[in-house]
Amino acid sequence: MTAKRMKFFLQCLPLLPLLIIFTLESLLKRFIPKKRKSVTGEIVLITGAGHGIGRLTAYEFAKHKSKLVLWDINKHGIEDTAAECRRLGAKAHAFVVDCSNREDIYSSAKKVKEEIGDVSILVNNAGVVYTSDLFATQDPQIEKTFEVNVLAHFWTAKAFLPAMMKNNHGHIVTVASAAGHTGVPFLLAYCSSKFAAVGFHNALTEELAALERTGVKTTCLCPNFINTGFIKNPHTALGPTLEPEEVVDRLMNGILTEQKMIFIPSSISFLIVAEKILPERFLAFLKRKINVRFDAVIGYKTKGQ
Repeated sequence: MTAKRMKFFLQCLPLLPLLIIFTLESLLKRFIPKKRKSVTGEIVLITGAGHGIGRLTAYEFAKHKSKLVLWDINKHGIEDTAAECRRLGAKAHAFVVDCSNREDIYSSAKKVKEEIGDVSILVNNAGVVYTSDLFATQDPQIEKTFEVNVLAHFWTAKAFLPAMMKNNHGHIVTVASAAGHTGVPFLLAYCSSKFAAVGFHNALTEELAALERTGVKTTCLCPNFINTGFIKNPHTALGPTLEPEEVVDRLMNGILTEQKMIFIPSSISFLIVAEKILPERFLAFLKRKINVRFDAVIGYKTKGQ
């Protein structure tokens, strides 16, 4: 051990009591129900709200009497979501927006601010996925994956975050994936974009703290496979495919209690820690046992095929 490393180690020793105290505090908090905040009257913008997780999340906010701003590329889908939100007693505004197009995002954001007001809760939910290996994934598909799954988060945040920071009040929700923490074969573009989305959440959280805007909260959702039809015939030994209602219930609880990271199922968090500390050969054995699989297009051909 070099002198510099030894010095750093000795400097960290006094932090050990704090580690013990904060660990015990964290364990204790698991058994104490956290107070839920009110989102009544908040202007909530949800991308990809025309179906699936986005639609169900909109319904839950509608039940809390939030004011909904709903974005989706599918006009019929987004109008159906808005109609149901209104039936539930909330005000809802539907916008047809292409989240792969930066200018469309910026122009729609300007319209929202002029016609409705400042968004105080932003749920970046829109996403795309292509189940194929590197060679079967077309270049435009790779570009669109990043445009929707991560770049759109930058553009929406740049549009709506300034008002939140000015008021020191707001919430940015990033819908990512367990695939944003561990690599999965034949989801190369998707995994890469979700790793970026998780990085966006983590860095934004730190940046808000550095700028002392602690009233602006952040939450990142990282679920396993969800039964939304985007990935065909998914299977994993971690448990059955998640139902959208279960995921949205956990997401809403996480938003209302201001959780920073939500893993569904919770066991994923332990696997992520294990991946950083366990031997590589054991990890390979463990992944074979977990046995993640789904229908995918394979473009790579071995010799003789």
